[in-house]
Amino acid sequence: MKPFRNRADAGAQLAAALGRREWADPLVFGLARGGLPVAAPVARELDAPLELLVARKIGAPGRPELGLGAVTADGPPYFDRTGLRALGLTPDDLSRQVEDARTEARDQVRRYLGERAPRSPAGHDVVVVDDGVATGGTAIAALRAVRSHAPQRLVFAAPVGALSAVDKLAREADEVTCLETPREFHAVGEFYADFSPTKDNEVLALLPG
Repeated sequence: MKPFRNRADAGAQLAAALGRREWADPLVFGLARGGLPVAAPVARELDAPLELLVARKIGAPGRPELGLGAVTADGPPYFDRTGLRALGLTPDDLSRQVEDARTEARDQVRRYLGERAPRSPAGHDVVVVDDGVATGGTAIAALRAVRSHAPQRLVFAAPVGALSAVDKLAREADEVTCLETPREFHAVGEFYADFSPTKDNEVLALLPG
């Protein structure tokens, strides 16, 4: 059996684990798009506002499907240094790709939030939630963006993740909560009975007006 029926079920299980802990003025950020349906039950359980984070993959020059990092709308880019070395590239070689990805992230934030700015993480216990972690690139970019706004405590939470990615995230967040860290990991979707893409209207329905 797969451990999660769908993202809502995964979020409920994650919320139960996080709800047993003490939180100081918590704020929950869901990574768009798939992280929002998981983050919503967490926000309800912690009686916390739900906010949006967008991180976009930085593609290789001429090979946009090959991820070499990630960036958010306003945070510092994260680069996969191993991938860069394998292709003989430096971060400077990806300056155009970084700006393209940042523009995509900003456009997506505007599409979901309009002119409203997300709440500031400053001084809050912040929980960044995604539906799963395969390589950790977009999650690292998201965590670094939040860290730059001086949260009191920074926690990353996901229903499932590859052990190697969870280890990376443990160096970026103050704490990591991951319900399942299977030895055999190929893709996040293999741990969900229903891993249908999250649609824009679902995201908009979950976010505050």
